[in-house]
Amino acid sequence: MTDKSVKRYLFASDFDQTLTFNDSGYVLSEILGIGTDEFERKAAGMAKLNLVQQGAELAYLLLHDPEFRSRVRQEHLYEVGKRLRLKEGIQLLYEILDHGIDGYRFDFYILSASPVEVIRSALEGIVPADHIFGTEFRFNGSGEIDTIVRATAGYGKVAVLDELQAALQVGPDHIIYVGDGSSDIHVMLHVNARDGFTIAVSETKHIAQIATRTVLGANVLAVLAPILERTVGWERPRIRKFFESYGFLIQGWDRVRTDWLTLGSATTV
Repeated sequence: MTDKSVKRYLFASDFDQTLTFNDSGYVLSEILGIGTDEFERKAAGMAKLNLVQQGAELAYLLLHDPEFRSRVRQEHLYEVGKRLRLKEGIQLLYEILDHGIDGYRFDFYILSASPVEVIRSALEGIVPADHIFGTEFRFNGSGEIDTIVRATAGYGKVAVLDELQAALQVGPDHIIYVGDGSSDIHVMLHVNARDGFTIAVSETKHIAQIATRTVLGANVLAVLAPILERTVGWERPRIRKFFESYGFLIQGWDRVRTDWLTLGSATTV
């Protein structure tokens, strides 16, 4: 197979709640003894006020909230990564996509608002560090966070995705993005508008309405099903055999459409 015969795609994924079961902010709050309830209260307040872009709440707290800024050091962020509960199958997913499938090769990248130290620590030995883009901080001489170099949230994710697309020289219709929540809305709309493929891994209302497909499963390999079906063009029997070749049996594959209705009382005149 020559290089020209390989169909190259950019596969980008969110991190918190997409590749993990818990959120970096909650784990960091537990380490600091601040309490997850307090973190949730502060993050929810910023989200309600639209003070920061969706997903960048933790970055804002680390830079501006005295309780977080005065106590967080770089080693705390690395510790968070080691404590995060990862979903199953991340390493195998990376290897499968990197190796290629039936003439299709997928370059795997992480785009997340979570601190880059957290993600690199969590995925050490699984995903190369230069394939991970998260919020980057500059630390001062005392070890405190001084400034934000880059926040990969909201439109920040769009900017990173566009940079990767240009560097890899792939078309906009050869981009696949996977995410789980409101912080992924901007980038999913961007990918959809240019004929890319978006996959939601949660039933969160706002994201499920935007994503091309929604796939639920505790193992991240589940995202391969719609990729093999839509992008590679395989039928379900072949997809089942593919999973079986890696030791996985698809025990259930239900596809449903969810209608979101809000009904109010009808008034009579």
